[in-house]
Amino acid sequence: MYCNENLIQIDSKKILMRYIYYLIIMVCISCNPINFSEKPNIILIVADDLGYGDLSIFGNEYISTPNIDKLGHEGIIMTDFHSNGSVCSPTRAALLTGKYQQKVGVPGVITAKNHRDKGLLLNEKTFAEIAKEVGYKTGVFGKWHLGYDPKFSPIKQGFDEFIGFVSGNVDYHSHLDQEGYEDWWKGDTLYPETGYSTDLISKHSVDFIKKNKDENFLLYVAHESPHYPLQGRKSKVIREKGKDFIRGVPENKNEIYKEMIEVMDEGVGEIIKTLIELDLEKKTIIFFFSDNGGTRSGNNGQLRGFKGGLYEGGHRVTSLVWSPSLIKSRQKRNETLMTMDILPTIAEFIGGNIPNDIDGLSFKNHLLVKEKIQARSLFWEYGSNYAVRKNNWKLIITKRKEEPELFDLNNDLTESKDLFNLHPELAKELINEIENWKKNIRI
Repeated sequence: MYCNENLIQIDSKKILMRYIYYLIIMVCISCNPINFSEKPNIILIVADDLGYGDLSIFGNEYISTPNIDKLGHEGIIMTDFHSNGSVCSPTRAALLTGKYQQKVGVPGVITAKNHRDKGLLLNEKTFAEIAKEVGYKTGVFGKWHLGYDPKFSPIKQGFDEFIGFVSGNVDYHSHLDQEGYEDWWKGDTLYPETGYSTDLISKHSVDFIKKNKDENFLLYVAHESPHYPLQGRKSKVIREKGKDFIRGVPENKNEIYKEMIEVMDEGVGEIIKTLIELDLEKKTIIFFFSDNGGTRSGNNGQLRGFKGGLYEGGHRVTSLVWSPSLIKSRQKRNETLMTMDILPTIAEFIGGNIPNDIDGLSFKNHLLVKEKIQARSLFWEYGSNYAVRKNNWKLIITKRKEEPELFDLNNDLTESKDLFNLHPELAKELINEIENWKKNIRI
């Protein structure tokens, strides 16, 4: 009987390699404690009129946003995320329903002056209603802008709690809308409250998290900032009850605008801090984005155009996704997504039923395993102007130009080189797609 030394060495190496393999597996498991059978909490934080270049994580050196930046530094930065509309109400309708806004009765802004009887169609299913069906507590704090009449209240459309305003914007201190109406609600009842609106939105959001820490919850934080009126914490009240609002711009506009965003950032920090203190961050997903592009008061970076237009500056928006258990380090993703994609993504994460008639696509697997998004054409409409995006190509039809414009966004993100005359067949194809889309979205 004898021992083969070479065999002993080989067996020892196998044992060592097997030990290292199992050690790596155990480390990976311990570093990624999420239980995929456990439903995550969902938080949506939506800024209002935030420019693509207004955050420090997107290159702004004047405005400091360390807490919002944290979401991107520790999560995913979506560089090609778009609002469904280039103004407020349409995008919010698409967000809530997962459909093009024209299909749900909100093709344009629901104004305080002319549309006090209009609102999101009540027979549409919202992401809040989907969440309630699977046992979630739901809350929205801040801007609604999907109907002034109490019959359109968020609590009639799936939300257990609502504190905030139903118009497009309020005086940050007096909480009056543009027509001089009181506009601060609790549920479907007027509920006057003292305080700077951004701080109140953050406070009520934090209170909701604390109250529902032992429940699954969906929280929609709908900020007013940095939408006009441009007011900081110490700014004067500029709207009076019963009087129309005359828009004014403060002399120190840039300083006020900076403060408005930085106060919102403080509130985001309070939300993150609360999640960590309650040990909820590992079972929570935060989505952050703007409802449309920035105005001339803000910064859209290299993008052409502003809110209300169909160039990229009107609808390409800052977007971040944060979840410590799902996402381990800063990543950039360049898949083209839209606000209407949020509903199916949420529904898939929480195990809710996704309606068959929506237009949005879930990007859950894109977040988790970088799955490619299904190829599709995407459309925008504003004031009888239209745009379509197909892969890297974007065609825009505007009333003030005789011919459409065609841009290759892969090589021309600034939309400065019109290629319409160089690609007539492609342009014709995209024009036909717009015409077909216009026929399909009318209710």
